[in-house]
Amino acid sequence: MELMKYGWLALLASATLVTSAQTSEDNKAFSNELIWASGTFQSDYVWGIRSMADGKHYTTQEMDPKKGSCIVKWSYKSGKSVDTLLTSVMAFDDPRERFSGYEFSSDERFVVLTTATEGLYRHSFYAHFYVYDFQANGEARPITDFGLGKQRLAQLSPAGDKVAFVRDNNIFISNLGSGEEVQVTNDGEVNRIINGATDWVYEEEFGDDKALFWSGDGERLAYLRFDETAVREFHMPVYGSLYPDPYTFKYPKAGEQNSDVSVHIYHVEDRQNHEVAVPKTAHYIPRIKWTNDPDVLCIFTMNRHQSDLRLLLTEGTFPNNRLGTREVFKELSYTYIDINDNLTFLNDGTSFVMTSERDGFNHVYKFDFDGNSTQLTQGEWDVIDILGFDKKRGRVYFSSSKQGATQKHVGHVDMKGKTTTLDPTPGTHSDDFSQSFDYSIHSHSTANTPPVYTLRNSSGKIIRTLKDNARLQETMRTYGAVEKEFFTFTNDAGVELNCWKMLPQNHDPSKKHPVYVAIYGGPGANTVNDSWGGSTFLWHQYLAQEGYIVVSCDPRGTQFRGRKFEHSTYKELGKLETEDFIDLAQHLGTWEDVDAERIGIQGWSYGGFMTLLCMTKGADVYSAGISVAPVTNWRYYDTIYTERFMQTPQENESGYDENSPVNHADKLEGSLLLVHGSGDDNVHYQNSMEMIHALVDANKDFDFFVYPDRNHGIYGGNTRLHLFNMMMDFVEDHF
Repeated sequence: MELMKYGWLALLASATLVTSAQTSEDNKAFSNELIWASGTFQSDYVWGIRSMADGKHYTTQEMDPKKGSCIVKWSYKSGKSVDTLLTSVMAFDDPRERFSGYEFSSDERFVVLTTATEGLYRHSFYAHFYVYDFQANGEARPITDFGLGKQRLAQLSPAGDKVAFVRDNNIFISNLGSGEEVQVTNDGEVNRIINGATDWVYEEEFGDDKALFWSGDGERLAYLRFDETAVREFHMPVYGSLYPDPYTFKYPKAGEQNSDVSVHIYHVEDRQNHEVAVPKTAHYIPRIKWTNDPDVLCIFTMNRHQSDLRLLLTEGTFPNNRLGTREVFKELSYTYIDINDNLTFLNDGTSFVMTSERDGFNHVYKFDFDGNSTQLTQGEWDVIDILGFDKKRGRVYFSSSKQGATQKHVGHVDMKGKTTTLDPTPGTHSDDFSQSFDYSIHSHSTANTPPVYTLRNSSGKIIRTLKDNARLQETMRTYGAVEKEFFTFTNDAGVELNCWKMLPQNHDPSKKHPVYVAIYGGPGANTVNDSWGGSTFLWHQYLAQEGYIVVSCDPRGTQFRGRKFEHSTYKELGKLETEDFIDLAQHLGTWEDVDAERIGIQGWSYGGFMTLLCMTKGADVYSAGISVAPVTNWRYYDTIYTERFMQTPQENESGYDENSPVNHADKLEGSLLLVHGSGDDNVHYQNSMEMIHALVDANKDFDFFVYPDRNHGIYGGNTRLHLFNMMMDFVEDHF
């Protein structure tokens, strides 16, 4: 689940400990305090890079004790800062007034500054926005009267003379020259009508909260309108007061009513709104995007099963000022189609580049508006993302699993299908390209080496190293870090699965060791990656120091191995994955250095769901488990994610029930720790409550801990430290 990503990314783990494992006298000792509450293992990053329009410079946001927030301009060629474009002192005459984000107009004369942010959901937030004019060199101006409330999604027009934003679920346009403010919509209402921003489930599962977009000439503003009147409300108590306040928001659970979504275009000059006539079969409108023609908007539509994707272009006018559309792309699937942002319109005005899984693997295609297509990449590997289109050289840059599902490499393909990999070195590669594609900030890491950042030219040649994380590598050596080793095993169905293992420090192959199986196991996220794992990797190092063999595996249903492998779990989430994890434990039990009676498992979110199934269906192979923020029945999760893989509960009753942990609670035999945050807007606390009901009814012993008001990530203050100390205590007592 999209929902599921930030829980497990914050940490993926599974637990099993040996009683007093020895660490080398020459090495320092890992601890949760060092991992979660100190900067001992902090990585150096190159972040916040924004290419400027000339393709020769980029900007970063820095902090200066005297000047406050700063926008610094750098040269790609020299690697040196050449100017400080803006500071808090310049914008606000006060270094204490910090801006947390910025966005240039297309001509880079204006910049929108974000201040006083207040988080809403995963992507969304409220804030106060200012606009600074580099030609005027005065103070930054608020985009509106802040006394009317905070704003969302401030969007500069291409000319930089206007800014559109959302306040109180309505859209406004502020004219920066005259100071006039025009209200575009008037019907916005909390938990009823949203204009210009997405509802909870679109933001979470389609990955963006923005739903208003300027045309290329700034004469039109396209936006989505969400009518969530019929969507049922979910209530969460917020603690900390004498009578806890209820937090109420619209959350459509599987099989329930979704928002009614419509597309509108506002014409700035005549101040008229026009609805776009989208077919009634369009249950979802996951994306709208202007083409290179400022008169033409592209609209993505999907059916409820997400198996029918269409691209429509606005064309002509219907009665009542409704705009017509024509279909230029259609793709159908027997399972589902993933939504992404891998779409680029070409300058010919009649074609676009986009990815598709139509040949069984995700590849780059050129599609014409008349329905013709040309496949540009091909092979038994997946394109992961399109990173940009280089108009000058006629290249599409992309990342892929061309060298295996554990690897990620960057390459490009021309319009004739000639493909080039920029750097074939094993590991995980990424590139942040300049607008001219003459330069890129390149990152490369492996499972055992932190990221190295280099500046490269268009052919991939290294110009200079920006950050090498040599200090962190030396720190890891002083703590006796063990290497993550990759291996495969073949499950009982004859499918080879990717895995990794970390052996204990001072590993003795003649002794039996407990095993800690760290899992996620769901669609859209792999754990077996040849990339730096951050705090998760450090937690696993701590376990290895304490004498555990740590193992992870990507079961059937995970990504980057083609459509057949990923879609094999369709309509039965949890079934094949559980079989694979049970097969894994049985395989590990044959290793001479493994104590087959002490194999434990832990996961977060989807991994928590899998942990509960393995502790029940796999009770004979897993002796203990830790399940954090789990889904326990897919009926409790949202429409878009759940129905993509399961269809609705009304259509697939057995698929929902046969692999729901609440229906297998009576099979639990080992020790179980269940953890949840009461403020989890994503995987609701309800999931753990229902699991507890089932375990109590089955008269099963277990441990449970709740973190008040913590969301799906379970963090803030000492929360992470407390959680992992508790997990280690549980491991020592039960694994």
